[in-house]
Amino acid sequence: MKKMMIFAALIFSGAFASAEVKVGLVDMQKAVQATSAGKKAKTELEGDFEKKKKELQKKEADLKKMGEDLEKKKSVMSEEALQKKQAEFQEEMMKYRDVVSKSQMDIQKKERDLTQPILEKMRKVIEKIAKEKGYSMILENSAMVLFSDKGLDITDDVIKAFEKEK
Repeated sequence: MKKMMIFAALIFSGAFASAEVKVGLVDMQKAVQATSAGKKAKTELEGDFEKKKKELQKKEADLKKMGEDLEKKKSVMSEEALQKKQAEFQEEMMKYRDVVSKSQMDIQKKERDLTQPILEKMRKVIEKIAKEKGYSMILENSAMVLFSDKGLDITDDVIKAFEKEK
């Protein structure tokens, strides 16, 4: 939001009045996902996600079975034994929640680790295109952009340039 306000202030202040302003827009998410590196990262992330999902589903099924067994046997257990089993069940539930939380954090970290180099290269490619084609500014096409002429979108050019870079 702050960047947009600065941009608007510069335009309205007349700072660009004497120079022609050439603005481009890039859909970064689309650009990253369309590159071979982005596709590879997505495939790797999906594989890890599915592996973790299967592990969590097994733990969830084990917990469900444990809860059902506890429910079936509670009428024949002593109060002390019931409390002990309930405490064990609660402890297992807490462990499960910790594993779910850790898994989510691991996936998010891996996503950052995989996409960070792609984004860094993408920024360099965008800067190179901006200099070569005389852009004054290239903005990320996001929800903040309420309207833009389709001609301002250089996402496809960025993807092609990215794939050419080694």
